[in-house]
Amino acid sequence: MIIFRNVTKIYYPNIVAVEKASFEIKSGEFVIFVGRSGAGKTTILKLIRKEETPTEGTIYYKNLEYKKIKGKTLSELRRKIGIVFQEFKLLLDRTVYDNLRLPLEIIGASNKEIMKKTEELLRMIDLWSHRKILAKFLSGGEKQKLAIARALSTNPEVLLADEPTGNLDPISAMEIVELLKNINQQGITVILATHHKDIVNYLNKRVITLHQGRIVRDENPGKYTLV
Repeated sequence: MIIFRNVTKIYYPNIVAVEKASFEIKSGEFVIFVGRSGAGKTTILKLIRKEETPTEGTIYYKNLEYKKIKGKTLSELRRKIGIVFQEFKLLLDRTVYDNLRLPLEIIGASNKEIMKKTEELLRMIDLWSHRKILAKFLSGGEKQKLAIARALSTNPEVLLADEPTGNLDPISAMEIVELLKNINQQGITVILATHHKDIVNYLNKRVITLHQGRIVRDENPGKYTLV
């Protein structure tokens, strides 16, 4: 589904973020990227979503080469690849409902579709009763659940999660982990970047370990092991 072939990303002036990375992620997989800060985890997620362009190497999504993706095809790709962040990136002065409604309006969904999808997602994350509350009044765990629901609103095939538990207490973090597991069980490919050892070992999924931009270990199932 997603293929990296000898991908290197170098930032100005000469910062090597990812070096000669090669891997394949199959549809429906749950893959975890681990590594110290600066190891290249976030850069790989940005490359997958085509928010960054590789300096060298080739990336494919379902046999579509990224170098050939632009315009409308790029917009369609990003709809297929949802993403959530450590910082939530919600519209805090809007209601829970509006945070889900707006991306659906942007893609041109009808009012009927918006109402159905929004209720479905809010019930899935157990926030339907909070739909009229401003997002800023949610707890950290609730904000992250809402961010995940927003990422799912366009029916993506892949969900990228960049340190989604980094700002959460242990109980909320495990709730997010269980939510990601459930999403994966629905057939959505989940790619998680984290430095949380207990979460990695609990999930018992494929683990790709990065060190200074290089892949040094790829095990399935894998454990949290840093170089």
